[in-house]
Amino acid sequence: MYVRRLELINFRSYQRVELAFEPGGSVLVGRNGVGKTNLIEALGYLATLGSHRVATDAPLVRVGAESAIIRCLIMHDTRELLVELEIVPGRANRARLGRAPARRARDVIGALRLVLFAPEDLEIVRGDPAERRRYLDDLLVTRMPRFAAVRADYDRVVKQRNALLRSAYLARKTGGTRGGDLGTLDVWDAHLARHGADLLAGRLALVTALAPHLAKAYDAVAAGSAPAGMSYRCSIELPDDGIGALPQDGTGPAEPTGPAPDRPALESALLDALRQARRNEVERGVTLVGPHRDDLQLSLGSLPVKGYASHGESWSCALALRLAAYDLLRAEGIEPVLVLDDVFAELDGGRRERLAGLVSGAGQLLVTCAVAEDVPLQLRGTRFEVTSGEVRRA
Repeated sequence: MYVRRLELINFRSYQRVELAFEPGGSVLVGRNGVGKTNLIEALGYLATLGSHRVATDAPLVRVGAESAIIRCLIMHDTRELLVELEIVPGRANRARLGRAPARRARDVIGALRLVLFAPEDLEIVRGDPAERRRYLDDLLVTRMPRFAAVRADYDRVVKQRNALLRSAYLARKTGGTRGGDLGTLDVWDAHLARHGADLLAGRLALVTALAPHLAKAYDAVAAGSAPAGMSYRCSIELPDDGIGALPQDGTGPAEPTGPAPDRPALESALLDALRQARRNEVERGVTLVGPHRDDLQLSLGSLPVKGYASHGESWSCALALRLAAYDLLRAEGIEPVLVLDDVFAELDGGRRERLAGLVSGAGQLLVTCAVAEDVPLQLRGTRFEVTSGEVRRA
């Protein structure tokens, strides 16, 4: 798989721009702030329907425009697929696949498989659990696009259930005699357990498959530092199937030790947890258990990365997470596009060369940098010069 052509209309700083790519390496060179990251952000948005830089769509549309368009020609072996997204802030995005309208925008997910490393990825290591959950879920969708619907269904249920709990909470606060109508809460519990079990099973299986790739990638990047590991911290007590998921107090095995619990067992465990948490949830007006409360614990040796790792170790761990995702997808027969956004400026000479050795065989590699000499020689393929609002092939 590779991107053959990318066209943007009113996206970020670009009124209109078109680039033709080839397999292998391409380097986008330009000063900071001229729009290099905007180009790869568009590809990331096409792949995931989300930006790695902002939480809402409004900043993606050029000032003064009503909408933005991302149009991309993707090659799968000898077949080509034209994918188009129209981003309209405040409204549902519109999509086209092969020039035919798609029923939903998320139908384009899977057309472009992409792994993107950017400086913002340091937040996966240092930030809140939501950043690590997003890392897992984005990779889960890239690996198996059907999880886009699972993720959307679960988010919808949590939102509706929270609204019900919140209305009951506010009714009590304002002196309501019944404390709000919770008659449908059992129905929402069933929905949450069903969709939550699907999402949780996917995450647990993903962590089990991903852990050895993380250890290998971190060792390759950091060269002799403490071994890297990961484990899933769950908001509920999982069935005793030998899975290496930690409860929220942090106790338990540090590595996966067996297959994930089956989906029916997870659904039952979620229902039990919801029943036990019912009183606290009603008192606080929010859903307290479920995959949206879980975390991914990252470790170096016996210590957690967050709070203990140095800046260099944290940066190497964040990079290793993306490289692990890339290696996992390739091992499963998926050849994603690999994007490295402004990564080499943060690495010393040794790490640059080791990273170059790891990614030089990528089917398509897109690299952005401010200084061309920061990129190792074996990765300097086709070069594009990026200036404010314009891109020129050198």
